[in-house]
Amino acid sequence: MSDQLSSDLAALRINRESGPPSPWPKRATILAAIGLAGLAAWTYGRPAIEARVFKPEVEVTQIVVVSPAEAQAKLTSTGYVVPQRTSKVGAKLPGRIKKINAVEGQHVRAGDVLAELEDADLRAQLNAVKARALSARAQIQTAKAELADAQQKAKRERRLASQGVGAAAVAEDFEFRVPVVQKQVAAAEAAARAIEAEAESLEVNIAYLTIVAPMDGVVVGKPAGLGELVGVQAMWLVELADFGSLLVETDVPEGRLHLIQPKSPAEIVLDAFPSERFAGTVKEISPRVNRAKATVTVKVAFDDPGERVLPDMAARVSFLSERLAPEMEREKPKVIVPATAITERDGNQVVFVVEDSTIKMRQVKLGDEVGSGYELIDGPPAGANVVREPASTLVDGQKVKQKGEST
Repeated sequence: MSDQLSSDLAALRINRESGPPSPWPKRATILAAIGLAGLAAWTYGRPAIEARVFKPEVEVTQIVVVSPAEAQAKLTSTGYVVPQRTSKVGAKLPGRIKKINAVEGQHVRAGDVLAELEDADLRAQLNAVKARALSARAQIQTAKAELADAQQKAKRERRLASQGVGAAAVAEDFEFRVPVVQKQVAAAEAAARAIEAEAESLEVNIAYLTIVAPMDGVVVGKPAGLGELVGVQAMWLVELADFGSLLVETDVPEGRLHLIQPKSPAEIVLDAFPSERFAGTVKEISPRVNRAKATVTVKVAFDDPGERVLPDMAARVSFLSERLAPEMEREKPKVIVPATAITERDGNQVVFVVEDSTIKMRQVKLGDEVGSGYELIDGPPAGANVVREPASTLVDGQKVKQKGEST
């Protein structure tokens, strides 16, 4: 029986050496794999995520047009087209606009009526003054009639007194009255002249209410509107600019002013028409130096500006040592993309164009090397802003901010 009990007790004993395997090694392996995957995602995926979520800061350069003249230019400078003759036409008297004849972009000639102000009140005053002038003239005629009567009576009484028929005292009284009436005539005439001068003043003021162009020119900017009060709140109604006086004003460093001479040739390229070239001549060199910037303003005239040149257009001026040969003038300018803006994506040469804080990847076809860039055979147009030294994390359609620009 004791053997049977011992056998039963042995069956109930727990064997701790041959139990089920522990799950912790497997769990540790899974956690290690997850950690390694997270580390890899953080290391390699973070730049791409940041590039899409945040706005990286980029430096921008520009695709430019280079003409043959710039290759032999002594100096190149930028500036703006500025009219030398302008006029901000205002009203000499305050008033409300009754009629406006000028519109933006209109060509006008000197003497053309630009606007008319309300004149009803001044015309009413003028009519009243003219009526007073007529009354004053009538008073003059009355005074002259009295003078003629006094002179006639004085002569008659003096004749009668000399014949012994009339009294000498009566003749003297009439003779004394003649100069008094003469003074009355002079006073009436003076009063009439004062009233007529007042009428002339009102007529001049009424003429001022018709605003005329003081010179030939083009209306730039939006003129004042109908019913607007001018002469008090508004400094001017219409702004005119003489397009025949358009010059490019550019600031040249003081240390390089010796490279420019009056009447020396130049070539002008406008940002608005980067593929066109305009021949120019140095018109004037300012006699004053800007001490703050250490520059001197040089004015360059267009030899033939055409009709598309407008005030405030940005321009680039190349100052030449001599006029270009005819074959060079006929040679077309080249579009140059800076070498620092070119990168590779999927084996293709591309640039990143910045448009409204968004970059767009554009494939380019390059030609020969020109200076610090390459001739652009096919790609974005001249004047396009492109990213300088684009990072490998930049992608098409990404939002960016330019260097120095606030978010």
